[in-house]
Formats: sequence, C-alpha cells, structure tokens
Amino acid sequence: MTKSLVTGHQGETSEHVTQIIARLRATYPDAHCELDYETPIQLLVATILSAQCTDARVNMTTPALFERFPTVETLAGADPVEMEELVRPTGFYRQKARYIREAATRILTEFGGEVPSDLDDLLTLPGVARKTANVVRGEIFGLSDGITVDTHVKRLAARLGLTTATDPVKVERDLMAIIPRESWREISHLLIWHGRRLCTARKPACHECPLNDICPSAFKPADYRPGKND
Repeated sequence: MTKSLVTGHQGETSEHVTQIIARLRATYPDAHCELDYETPIQLLVATILSAQCTDARVNMTTPALFERFPTVETLAGADPVEMEELVRPTGFYRQKARYIREAATRILTEFGGEVPSDLDDLLTLPGVARKTANVVRGEIFGLSDGITVDTHVKRLAARLGLTTATDPVKVERDLMAIIPRESWREISHLLIWHGRRLCTARKPACHECPLNDICPSAFKPADYRPGKND
C-alpha cells in the first residue's frame, strides 16, 4: 500500500485500520497511560505538565509536587514561586504552574472541588485542550468523545497514511472518521507505545516493526509523509 489511506476506498481504509489495531494490540497487550497518578486531580496536573515534555520526566517531577500539594485545595493555594520551582524540570514551568493553580481554583469554585467529567467543562479549565480532556475522560471516567493526539499519535498517523493533516484537531477528526469508536481510547495508547518504542521520531526501527509490510512510510526517511513526498 503506497498511498495515504485517507484518499483510498472505505473498504481499503477499514481493512488497513483493522490490521493496524490488531497487530499493535498483539505487540503491546499492556498498553496504557504511562503517567503516574493516584487521584483525578493528579492525572489532570500530570497531563498539563506533559505538554512538550516526556512522561518519564513528568513522573520524576510529580512525586515532590504531589507530596507538597496533594489536593485541589493545596494546589489552588500554592505559592507561585514554590510551584514554579517544583515543576521547572518539565519546561515552560511558569506557564504550567499558573495553569495548575488556576485550574485548581476553577475546580474549587465552579465544580465543587471535583474534576469534571464533561468534555466542555474540562475545556474551560486553564491549560486544558482536547488532548488533556481526552486523557482525563478516558482514564478517570472511561469515556471518549475523541482520540488523544499527542506528538506520537500525530507522527504515526501521518506515517501510516491515516491523515495528511498537521493540526492536532484535524488529525483527531481524520482518525475519528476511520477508527471504530470502541477503539478510540485503545488506539491512542497503542500508537503512543509504538511511537516511543519502535516508530521513533528520528530513527524508526522499520526492520523490527510489526506494521512494516502495510506502512506506506516503511524503510523511508523519518520525515517522509505519504501523499506529500510521493
């Protein structure tokens, strides 16, 4: 298959997606969210911190943060400078610290101290866009109104010919159109795990990849994108 599946026939697309899900599921049977958390507010905070930062780095940072500020109330009332220092390793620390404090304050004043489950409510929180909202809804409430699109999902969706878009919202829209709703949560975990372990940004391990015979980007330069480079 040598073309973007978003321009192919529906039957062709469906079979391609089915193969991707089945093979990745077999390769990563334990795929799950790799952010460490114990409560809904901790997951929300960890996901805010994960913007332009690795989950591994976030997981190294949050233990001290959550020990110092374990609840919504303590996060909302945190000293800005102290919080900035605690989240500094995740990058963009001033902005992230402000988002966390403002989101916690809004949760207290608007949602009774509980992280809301409604997508629109989550999107009103500072620092929360669709990626973060999808993670929280999926992990905490078992709900999905969309597909979490992080840097790995965005990269792999393009390499696999599932989208020609570059904007995360448009990538999500394209994926939602071709992936069965019951697989929306699963596909994010599978693509993220695959992107971290084999289909990396700079040196994808195509020779080890379980998708190399159905991937239009296999054994091509890392920046190759079906439809754009053909």
